Amino acid sequence: MLAPVACMASKRLSEILRPPLQVPISSGSRSFSTALNYHIDSKDNNPEMPWEFSEANKEWVKEILSHYPSNYKQSAVIPLLDLAQQQHGGWLPVAAMNAVAKVIEVAPIRVYEVATFYSMFNRTKVGKYHLLVCGTTPCMIRGSRDIEEVLLKHLGVKRNEVTKDGMFSVGEMECMGCCVNAPMITVADYSKGSEGYTYNYYEDVTPKRVVEMVEMLRRGEAPPVGTQNPERIRSGPAGGNTSLLREPKPPPCRDLDAC
Repeated sequence: MLAPVACMASKRLSEILRPPLQVPISSGSRSFSTALNYHIDSKDNNPEMPWEFSEANKEWVKEILSHYPSNYKQSAVIPLLDLAQQQHGGWLPVAAMNAVAKVIEVAPIRVYEVATFYSMFNRTKVGKYHLLVCGTTPCMIRGSRDIEEVLLKHLGVKRNEVTKDGMFSVGEMECMGCCVNAPMITVADYSKGSEGYTYNYYEDVTPKRVVEMVEMLRRGEAPPVGTQNPERIRSGPAGGNTSLLREPKPPPCRDLDAC
């Protein structure tokens, strides 16, 4: 009786300990996460790099810290990381995270935990214009995969790669909160540093329109933010309203008890 059970247990243990199957990844495969789950020191990303906030940003650091009690400075970790990322051209080296840890007086690991959790923080280089395509269901149904494919092909990169001129990179973001205007993308503009940093949403995009937007950015022009459908006003229906065509009538009596 024990022999078959022992045999089954041994077989199951060998299955658990067996090395995972190495499946080749094709160039068209999709990454399920845009975040690194590890760090490897490199020439431009290691703890020995000198890094500090610029003189202008040191004033912003003081302003940010002023919004928190002095004994809760660690609560400022997210806005400080965001400021550091803007200063460093759109990504956070370990040295920048260490600088933030020093400002808020915590162990560096506490800052790493935040930077690795939120997808808004990039831990590898991005382009001066970081294009983020919404990959959530409403945008996907409305063609966001086609939007991403066209962007990657037009720029000649894979997801999260930077173009050779350093101008563009393409990533993915989950739900930008304007599903009625799907599909949409975000453009994080690091071309002017933290002083001129912008983060804009572009809705109702099409494959043709995103290519036009890329070329506008390449020329230094700013595409109009919001919906890219000329027939829509914000989130209104294409072609104009079909109901609520005038100001609603007020109630006949404001004092309900007197009505």
